Formats: sequence, structure tokens, C-alpha cells
Amino acid sequence: MNLELSPAEIAFRDELRAVFLGKIPEDVRERSAQGLATRDDIVTAQRILNEHGLAVPHWPVEWGGRDWTPTQAHIYRTELQRAAVPPPLAFNVSMVGPIIAEFGTEEQRRKFLPATANLDIWWSQGFSEPEAGSDLAGLKTTARRDGDEYIVNGQKTWTTLGQYGDWMFLLARTDPQAQRKQQGISFLLLDLTTPGIERRPIRLIDGGVEVNEFFFDNVRVPAENLVGEENKGWTYAKFLLGNERDGIAQIGTGQRMFAELARFAEARDLAADPDFRSRLHATKLRLLAIEATQLRVTGASERGEPSPVSSLLKLAGTQALQELSALRMQAAGSDALLVADDDLSSAQYLNLRKLSIFGGSNEIQRGVIAKTILGL
Repeated sequence: MNLELSPAEIAFRDELRAVFLGKIPEDVRERSAQGLATRDDIVTAQRILNEHGLAVPHWPVEWGGRDWTPTQAHIYRTELQRAAVPPPLAFNVSMVGPIIAEFGTEEQRRKFLPATANLDIWWSQGFSEPEAGSDLAGLKTTARRDGDEYIVNGQKTWTTLGQYGDWMFLLARTDPQAQRKQQGISFLLLDLTTPGIERRPIRLIDGGVEVNEFFFDNVRVPAENLVGEENKGWTYAKFLLGNERDGIAQIGTGQRMFAELARFAEARDLAADPDFRSRLHATKLRLLAIEATQLRVTGASERGEPSPVSSLLKLAGTQALQELSALRMQAAGSDALLVADDDLSSAQYLNLRKLSIFGGSNEIQRGVIAKTILGL
């Protein structure tokens, strides 16, 4: 297939750049590039994007979607990352929003979707538990029906940015007697100001607090906050996780990180180091291969052809970003021990280690690749 953009696609890309570079404040983008975007930065960026119809382009048109082609969606994601714009909050736009749009009641759509798109509600994800992470179907949090309410008891953990959450979309077991553990799970929407909820921060290896744990003690949730059918939550969770992996290769982020690293290395005269130069160019080739693969997948999806290579893209993209962060640490030398005011501090290096785990661990992706691509 032709991997070059058409004139119309180039014009589309330039329109996006005008918003990303011209409307999003430069200081917001600078902090985002450093991995230091604040809550206010994320809210500011998403509301500007929403004002220009760019916060939820993949949603149904009646709720703010743009009905773009797969190629346009790919250009959007790549340019957003390349410009270091804080992306629209994934919990809102890629997770709970599409679930409510697809499976929610009309009342739920009217109540939640506009506020979700504009980040008037900050959603938290209530999926993982201490003994139910990769094996999510093993969750033990329960929701017992009591008249017009559910009574929720249990614990959720590794809730990213949960300290900011206003509401949580929650998986809970509503039928403990179900024959298979994937059955008997329901999808609930929970106001985090409800009595009986305790949230605790989890301090990470980089010293920051990005994830949290939640405890639920007889928390009452109106039955009207059930999404879809009772005991069908596993189906909705699979739909949601498919959206979570969309664009997970972060091609634009990798390209931006490479350009910044190349400038930094040149300033430090690292071009004379053959090992560093070899690793840097190998990473550049990997980024080019990832982009070409992504464009092939995008072209196939436009022709209606399914492609199993999203796992490969996730794996390769993760490895490229982690290698770039390692090279940045090497280039900084002893300065890497400091949390410097530049694009890849030691804190960000540590934070990027998580890419191998979320969205489906890299070990799981290798299994998928072996089965669906290599036929092993």
C-alpha cells in the first residue's frame, strides 16, 4: 500500500497542528513533554480540544464524534503525541464514554456524556484488585441488590490518578454463584462522594503518587447506575479494553522523544561514542518500522480487513519508549540522578517501566503474537 499521506490528509494534519500548537498553551505542552502535566493542565487541554471538536472524535457523531477514517484517526493520535498535548483523559474518552454511548440508557447518555467529554467529571477506573490484575475475572468486590440499590463491598487497587476522581466505573460481582468466573459480573457507575468509600494513595518508586487504592464498606449505589444488563459486565469490560489499547504504540511520542534525545546527545558530543550511536540509530529504525506497520494496519482497517498486529505494535512501541528513556539516562550521565527540568528525568525513566504491564502485559502480547500471527 502507499504509506505516504494524500494532499487531503496533509491538509487535515495541518488543521490539527494549528489547534495543537496554536491553541494549547505552550507551558502546558512543555510540562506534558516532561511527564509533569498537572491535573489543571489535563483539564485545560481537554476543554480546549472539546471546544474545537477534537476531544472525542471516535464517539458517535451525536455525542461529539467526527466520523473520521482510520487514517485520519491515526494522524490525530500521532500529531497529538508529537505536539506533546496532554491527551484527553483515557478513562473518560476511551473507556467509560464509549461504554455509556454503546450500552447505557438514554438518560445515562444525556447525564454523563457531555460532562465526560468536557472533563467536568473526572472518571476513575475500578477494575484491578490485589488478587485480580492480569486475571481480572478473579475479582472479589461484590455488589448485592437491595431494592433500588446495590450494596458494594470490596477493594480496588492501582487506580491511576484516582486522587482526582469524581466518579468511578466499577466492575463488581453480582452473582457469586455463577458457574464461570467471567460470568456474574456487572458494570456500575459510582459517585465517589458516596459514604463508605476510603481512598488511599500508593507511593511509587519514583517518589510520586500516581495510583491509589479504594476500599468500599457497604456503599450504596442506585440501581439506575447499572450500565447495560446485570451480570454482563465482562462483555462490556472486553469492549472497553479494546478501546484502551487503541494507539498504545505512541508513535508520535516516540518520534518527539527521539528528536529531543538526538539534540541533547549532539550538545553533549555523544556522536563519537559508537555504542551510543548504534543504539540511537537502531531505535530510530524501530520507530520507522512501527510507523510503517501502523499505517499498514490502518490501511487494512479502511478496507475492512481485520489485523491481529495491535499486540505487536504495543510490544514494539513499549520497547522503543523504554529504550529511548534508557538512552536519555545514559546521555545525562551523573545528572540523571537528579530530577531535572527537561524532557526525560530519572522519575520519568522509572515511570515508563509500567508500559510493559498496563494495556495487557508484554508477556501476554507475546503469547497473542505467537498464536495469531506466527500460528504457533
